[in-house]
This record gives sequence, C-alpha cells and structure tokens, in this order.
Amino acid sequence: MSVAPAGSPRAPLTRRRLRRTAAAVLALLLAVVLSLAVGSRAIAPREVLDALFHGGDTEAAQIVLFLRLPRTLVGLLVGAALALAGTAMQGLTRNPIADPGVLGISQGASAAVVLAIAFAGVHSLSGYVGVAFVGAALAALFVYAVAARGRGGATPVKLALAGAAINALLVAVTMAVLTTRAAALDEFRFWQVGSLTGRDAAVALRIWPFLMVGAVLVVAVARGLDALALGEDVAKGLGQKVASVRIVGGLGAAVLTGAGVAAAGPVAFVGLAAPHLARALVGSDHRWVLPTAALIGPVMVLVADTVGRILYPPSEVPAGVLTALIGVPFLVTLVRRKAVAA
Repeated sequence: MSVAPAGSPRAPLTRRRLRRTAAAVLALLLAVVLSLAVGSRAIAPREVLDALFHGGDTEAAQIVLFLRLPRTLVGLLVGAALALAGTAMQGLTRNPIADPGVLGISQGASAAVVLAIAFAGVHSLSGYVGVAFVGAALAALFVYAVAARGRGGATPVKLALAGAAINALLVAVTMAVLTTRAAALDEFRFWQVGSLTGRDAAVALRIWPFLMVGAVLVVAVARGLDALALGEDVAKGLGQKVASVRIVGGLGAAVLTGAGVAAAGPVAFVGLAAPHLARALVGSDHRWVLPTAALIGPVMVLVADTVGRILYPPSEVPAGVLTALIGVPFLVTLVRRKAVAA
C-alpha cells in the first residue's frame, strides 16, 4: 500500500482508506474475542485474556487454550486464504462473481478427499488436509493446462470455461464414488459442509506456510491486477507482462484455495463476498483491496462459526452452512446492483 504525502490531492482518499482499514482491524479483533468467549459455555472476556496471557488450570482456561484458540487460529487462516484467493480470481478473470470454486479448485480438493476415504483408508482430519491440498493443486494445474492450449493462451473466458468443465467432471467422479460407497458418504459429509469443528493447532501449523506463500504471490501482482481491470491490451500498453501476472496470480490463488479448503472444507461465499466488501471500503486499488479482504474474510468465518455454536446447543451448525445462508442474499443483491448498473 502506498501512502500519499500530506499535501497531495490523494491525501483525503488515503486517510479515508486508513480509517476504514482500521475499522476492519477492530472488527477482526472483536470477532476473535467473540470466538474465544462465546459457545455452549460463555466465558467472560477477562477470563479469556487471563487464559491467553497467564494460562492456568481452570476449566475456562482449558476451554480457551485447547478448544477455542486452535479453531480460532484456523478460522483466521482459512478466512484470509479464501478472501485473498477470491480477490485474485476476480481480478484475473475480470468476473465479479468468481470465487475459489470457479476454477474447480475446491471441487478438486473434495474429489481427492472422497477418493482417499474410499480407496486409501484415510480417516483422520490431519489426513484430509494433505490429501485435499494435493487435489486442489492438481485441479488448478489441470484447468490451467486446458485453458492455455490454443490461440491466446489462458484468457479469462477460457479459464472460466475450463474451470466449469473440470468442475463438472470432478463432481461426477465424487458422486460416483459416494453413491457406491455408503461408508465414504457418511464420513465425507462432515467435511464437505465446511466447518472449524475439531480443528486443532496441528491443522493451523500445516497450512500457514502455504498461506504465506500464496499471499506473497497474489500481493506481488497487485499492480498487474489493477492493469488487467482496464483490459488486456491496456495492461500490455502499461508495461505489464499479462501472462506472468496470470501465472503468478493464478498459482497464488490455487495455493491459497488449497490451504483454506484443506483445513476447513469448502466454506462457501467467503471468497466471493469479501473482495466486494473490501472494494466498497477502500476502492478498487488491489494494494488496498487485498489486505482489507484478508481482514474481512476471517471476520465472516469466525462470526459464522460463533453463531453456529449457539443456535442449537449443545449441537453446532457448521460455519459453511451459515456463510452459504448469508451469501445467497448477498449474491442476489450483487446481481441486482449489476443489473441496475448495466
């Protein structure tokens, strides 16, 4: 992010962006506190802070440190990963409704988990993480390889079409396995809905390096994403290497999606909604949109997870169910706004 000098005409815009980004930071801090304090047993914020800074052997401290803190960390990482991936995909494809599922990456992770359950004897959450990441990466590579063939290379339209085709193929493979192996269906359905339940610190430790790598890659092409928004020819005229921007940005989005989906399953609509909310706050400059989306995504995941814990205690509603419920009216509103703008 660049900060304009105090006397610059851009200074008011920069100050407004800084204020709104600060508001997003505060919202994230509040979401973290709620995630740690709220659940089937409410814990006072004072007890939460005491457990975080001083530990302790009390029941409240044990709940905070060993149950809620790990899933909160996973929620932070997953929300940021999906939001950054969605922002990069919308910029690369110039498609306002693109999200981590648009290129078949999420479905690649799902297909890999199903195959691992049915044929490789993988039955643990830690096993799902590695398998899902491999499936997401292979799906991303396959989609890009298909789109890159022929004249013009991997254009936004060809990427979207290749993604839709690969996604349909992977859905068919997944359904074929699930309809013939009932045991796999029973196990897979708990991962498929998208949830933070049962996620421990080991999951966070396994995905954070991939999140860092993916974030660096998409931030590196922020200026290129701004140029692509003006059209491919204009981007080339501005000196951007369009093919490089697509490869680096697409690789970053694939890594981020693989990490997020592997850790929590395909949590819906975070990658779609967070970039739009970020643009509403800070404008279209991706040097601002990317970090702001990375703040908003975790807020969405953590709030959904927290609400899901208190709706039907002692049972939980998975975070992916609530983000989907929130996402439907958001998508309808987005379509209506685009229709009016057109």
